[in-house]
Amino acid sequence: MTSNATETLAETGFALFETAIGTCGVVWTSRGIKTIQLPEHDADATRTRIMRRFPEAKPAEMPMDVLLAIGRIVALLRGQRVDLRPIALDMDTVPEFDRAVYAAAREIPAGETVTYGAIAKQLGQPDAAREVGAALGRNPFAIVVPCHRVVAANGKTGGFSARGGVETKLKLLSIEGGHGPLFGWGTVTEP
Repeated sequence: MTSNATETLAETGFALFETAIGTCGVVWTSRGIKTIQLPEHDADATRTRIMRRFPEAKPAEMPMDVLLAIGRIVALLRGQRVDLRPIALDMDTVPEFDRAVYAAAREIPAGETVTYGAIAKQLGQPDAAREVGAALGRNPFAIVVPCHRVVAANGKTGGFSARGGVETKLKLLSIEGGHGPLFGWGTVTEP
């Protein structure tokens, strides 16, 4: 890319995109996706939420890597088995512990669930299940970092910070063909 082309791209861009669950939003930088916003009650509300969280973001034409990421997300939300791990994320402002939690969550296959405690153990901090939950509650990369695949002990759903709460979490798992104790069969995966 020439320096002139680089200068024409917004440093922090955003766009809305349609999915099977509603209008989502994406914010990106040259380092990768900065956030994925799950749908609010309508597209204007989704846009308003993005602008409140990222006032520096400007509507911009999506670069190819962001377009490819959006294509993967849209396909996943249509129920297709799609690997989102190749999507580059801009984690410059994400704390180290949260980065580790997000890396662990990104390894959970679509339709499977893992407990907060299992991730804590995987990180070598077996007493940090609540901290794992808090990190996932701050997750700015919804769907790409699949926090909806992380559940509480004993097959309980745990929380979900997106609009619709646990109902949205269960909807996402159902779209993925979820299985495990939340669906009345199988067991929660313990890595």
